[in-house]
Amino acid sequence: MLLTLSPSKTLAERPEPPLPEGVTATEPGLLDRSERLVKRLRQFSKPKLAALMGVSDKLAELNHARFKTWSRPFTETNSVPAVRAFRGDVYDGLAADDWTADDLAFAQERLRILSGLYGVLRPLDRVQPYRLEMGTRFPQATKRSPGTLYEYWGEELTERLRRDLAAFGDEPVLLDLASREYAKAAPLPDVRTITPAFKEERDDGPPRMIALFAKQARGAMARWVVRERVTSPDRLPEFDGLGFRYQPDLSQPDAPVFTRRRA
Repeated sequence: MLLTLSPSKTLAERPEPPLPEGVTATEPGLLDRSERLVKRLRQFSKPKLAALMGVSDKLAELNHARFKTWSRPFTETNSVPAVRAFRGDVYDGLAADDWTADDLAFAQERLRILSGLYGVLRPLDRVQPYRLEMGTRFPQATKRSPGTLYEYWGEELTERLRRDLAAFGDEPVLLDLASREYAKAAPLPDVRTITPAFKEERDDGPPRMIALFAKQARGAMARWVVRERVTSPDRLPEFDGLGFRYQPDLSQPDAPVFTRRRA
């Protein structure tokens, strides 16, 4: 079973705490394509970058500087392992700062983070701070891909995930914990894909998904899979992180629903 997560808009500049003794960071597998994107992004002025990314002038200035200083090779001084770099709701739930060396080894094999700049990342792959969402309309990313980052990454991202899934036998399973924006970047219609939903119980109606809490829950489920060494989807109904409980009456085989009642 392979897990996918979305990245976050917020990134740490330095890892805190450091990786466990004996754990070595790795390099993203699609870094050549990332570098081509960065070279294209460097051609944008700050105002054009703000318009492209749909961000404030302040954020455009920050990311303009990031793209200017982005460089290879990735080292301890200019990059951070992805699982320690991303911050935000999903990564609050993931809470990877206390993972052991064995946790990280399991995650390196089974967890993938989708990214607008890096395509797909393993937890220990180094990243330099950036902001580039997969849904960004990106004219002339390549001559063959004139429209969006979905088109830019397209088949290469899908094939990379297929290769990773192949390590788990003839009937691999994808546990999709990414947002819709990122999940559609790598469609795998012939692969069994499980997409959990996390909803809040209400007194005045059916359970409802609240984005903030659903993001935290997706991260918490990924953490649970890693810490408990969950390799089969048959165990997913056991998940009870953050107070959520599996609801069989609301679930479908590949669309399990988890609900909770907040005090």
